[in-house]
Amino acid sequence: MRFLIVLAHPLTGSFAASVAATAKTALEKNGHSVDLLDLYTEDFDPRLSEAERRGYFDVPYDTSGVDDIVTRLKAADGLILVFPQWWFNFPAILKGFFDRVFAPGIAFNHEQSGGRIIPRLTNIKLFWALTTTGSPWWVVKLYMGDPVRRLLKRGIAAFCAKDVQFRMISLHDMDRVTVKQRAAHLVKIEKAIARI
Repeated sequence: MRFLIVLAHPLTGSFAASVAATAKTALEKNGHSVDLLDLYTEDFDPRLSEAERRGYFDVPYDTSGVDDIVTRLKAADGLILVFPQWWFNFPAILKGFFDRVFAPGIAFNHEQSGGRIIPRLTNIKLFWALTTTGSPWWVVKLYMGDPVRRLLKRGIAAFCAKDVQFRMISLHDMDRVTVKQRAAHLVKIEKAIARI
């Protein structure tokens, strides 16, 4: 399989960068090919431009500002997002990635009668998120209702890809985990990916 790993963290030495490197190595070890898209390193602009918004219902939609990334997404069989959760949400750069790249004609089509959307990312068979939270698991899941998981699984993955295998692996309470717990989490990711 061909995988696109999207990393969304501003620090090159972050734990998220270690997670992305672990995922990449594990996938390549299993014979998969990997394209690592580091949104910060590649200086991705998350801002939806005025022209992009005005042309949102144009057919075809103009993706010229993100054509390179669209090509990389279309070439992938699997998508793995690696990011921290900040304020129970995506980093702004990742939200901008969805706004600009998961666009009409790429990730979905508008239904002719309006309202509903039709999935177009039929090439994506596996959609995973490898993430961290600063809050304990019970705050994320019980108090907040696991908003990022809900958005990814019920919204983005379900609306843009059909019959996609979705999985989210999170390390909670990131600000208090030990070096040993971080290492154990990387092993958990390695083992999960080994089953792909």
